[in-house]
Amino acid sequence: MRFLMVLLLIFVVPSFGFSMHIMEGFLPPAHATFWYILSIPFFVYGLFAIRRILKENPKQKMLLAFVAAFAFVLSAMKIPSVTGSCSHPTGVGLGAIIFGPTTMTVLGAIVLLFQALLLAHGGITTLGANVFSMAIVGPLVSYFVYKLFMKTGKRTLAVFLAAFLGDLFTYVTTSFQLALAFPDKSYGMWYSFAKFLGIFAVTQIPLAIIEGFLTVVVLDMILKYNEELALGGEK
Repeated sequence: MRFLMVLLLIFVVPSFGFSMHIMEGFLPPAHATFWYILSIPFFVYGLFAIRRILKENPKQKMLLAFVAAFAFVLSAMKIPSVTGSCSHPTGVGLGAIIFGPTTMTVLGAIVLLFQALLLAHGGITTLGANVFSMAIVGPLVSYFVYKLFMKTGKRTLAVFLAAFLGDLFTYVTTSFQLALAFPDKSYGMWYSFAKFLGIFAVTQIPLAIIEGFLTVVVLDMILKYNEELALGGEK
């Protein structure tokens, strides 16, 4: 019972400090507003993309819900890293490969909103910054890496690298956002950026590898039940 309670504390209790989701009120108001404004066009385009997907095939609702649930569960699995920070998988690569990047912007924004409201993971004022790193940059990297490596004809490699690099670039973006908001007083923003990268790297790189393998397995299972599924469906 004590072991289960420790696990519960690790994964459920909100963590403070620098996490992959930037916590509520942590960014200066100007920075929080900037990331909101930058995220809006991707979100709006994603709404149109989802509308087109459902218009062409209404049966895709279940699969959209599944990839959103996949991202919610994986990105809620916080694991403590060094210096009191935490890391987690993102889960957005799977949806980006199946439906395209901006579809995952909308689904990722919904996931981040619910996590902020229900789990105190992230925040409302920092939602724009978290959406930009996890629901825009991550899916875009996953989508284009998948497209690029599919030219080799090796789908397993393409899926693994798409999920792996999508996860890594999410944490690189979060590090940049934090460094931009809190540059080192002596050495400037890029020094601060290197420090944040170092904090996350210890735990995030192994997590990205695990996410890559998990995405390969889950996508293979989906394709076994739906052999006619066209991947990367965003136009």
